[in-house]
Order: sequence, then structure tokens, then C-alpha cells
Amino acid sequence: MSGDSAHCWIVVLDIENFSSRPDPIQRSLRSGMYEVLREALVRAGLPVDDIVTEDRGDGVLMIVPATVSPIVLAGSFVHALDDELKQKAMVYGPAHAMRFRVALHQGLAARDGEGWSGDAVNTACRLVDAGPLREVLAAAASSRMVFVVSGEIHRAVVRHGHRSIDPAAYLPMPFRTKHGELIESWVTVPGSPAPLGLPAVAPDGPEEAGPARNDGPGAGASPAAAPDGRGAAAGDPGNRPPPNGSGISVGTVNGDVFQGDKTVNVHTNGPIRP
Repeated sequence: MSGDSAHCWIVVLDIENFSSRPDPIQRSLRSGMYEVLREALVRAGLPVDDIVTEDRGDGVLMIVPATVSPIVLAGSFVHALDDELKQKAMVYGPAHAMRFRVALHQGLAARDGEGWSGDAVNTACRLVDAGPLREVLAAAASSRMVFVVSGEIHRAVVRHGHRSIDPAAYLPMPFRTKHGELIESWVTVPGSPAPLGLPAVAPDGPEEAGPARNDGPGAGASPAAAPDGRGAAAGDPGNRPPPNGSGISVGTVNGDVFQGDKTVNVHTNGPIRP
């Protein structure tokens, strides 16, 4: 695959607040991160020897062959990561506790002598570093990780409600990059019915230079307004405009036959709440 671009699944994992820890703790966290990752890959039944990992200091970039099912990546693998993090926290205590931001995207990637490159790799890294994603994890104080997928992954995999994937647990998380590019994504917090802490979306808001700052839950509103001015992804059939100027948009997030649908209230003048 070296030198030639090929289609693959791209997973990026980062440890929350890694750089703020002392050096000995950082070394311990890196060791624990790789231990958790290896165990989760095995538990999910993924071909460990065929998955290429690239170290990112406070995280890992994973290039997964296109032959691997994305249903396993978005389902069993995410659940296994969450379970392994829970077990690790019980063993090592709060001083060495890890919380992950994990992103899944797909596209072409090429390898050279130094690592991996391609627009899809760039997008996956932007997903995991997005300000709104950091805010969701900050708001989920009792959770161990957040998981974000690109719009392509949501349309092709998540929304269909395959086994071990609950579409109703995802909410849209559009954001703009520092170059003004609008990226469509969807976020979930494993073990929670729906994520909290998403910034409010200002209808018809101006483009900004980058994603929202991580100043706490609900701070730094994301500028990702939809073209229809409703503060949601364009073409979202479940969202309706605010009734009587109430500032609340009511929509339905479709679930599966087991989980059922969820009604979501989007407050256009405050954080999103399920």
C-alpha cells in the first residue's frame, strides 16, 4: 500500500487532558492507552495484525483495511473500548484515569516513509480535535469516552441501526474548521441515551475561524448553522422550526426496533439537551 492511495477506515483516538499531566503520569497513560486498545481490538474480533497504528503522542491513528466491517468498528469495538476503560479505572484509580475522544471516518489514505496522509486522514483528525467534541466529553463527567463519526459513516452505517449500534443515541455535531470548512458529524456517549454539552447553533450565524473553544459545557457556540437556518443539518427530516418563536426546535432521532425513537428538544438559545 506504500505510495498508493487506497480506501480504508480511519480511527483516531486521543486521551483527554493529556498534556496537563506530569511526565510520569503521561508515560503511564500511554502504556495504559495501548493496553486498552489492544484488549478492545481482540474483544471485538478485529484483525489486529492487519491494522496499522501510528503514534500521535497523546493518542493513536489507526488505518483499518476496507475489508473490516464498519459495523464492528462503530459497534463492538466502541463498546469494548468503553468496557476496558472502566476496568482500567477500577484498577489504577483516579490519578491514572483515562478518558478518550474517538473518531471514525473513511476515505483514501497513502503511506510513505514517515506515516500516513490524505484528506480523509486530515478530516478524521479534525473530528477528534473538534471543540464541540471536547465540550461533550467535559459535560459527560461520569462517562469514559465520546465517539464521533463523520456524516458519511452516519449515513452509511449508524442510521441503519445495525446490532450493537443505537442511532437514537447520536446527535448531530456540525462544526467549522479554522479554514471555514463545514464538517458534518454525529456524536454519542457510550452508555448514555444521548450526549449533553453540545453548543447551541446560531441560525444563519457567520463563519468563524475555528471550532468552539473548550471552556466548559455549552461554551463557545459552534457556528455550524444549516443552510435552512434551523440550526440542524440541512435536509434533516426530523427537525421542525421553533413553534411560535419559542426558541425550541422539536425533532425525532430514529432508533431501532429495540431502542425505539427519541424526541429531542433543541434550544436555539442554549445548549442542546435530550
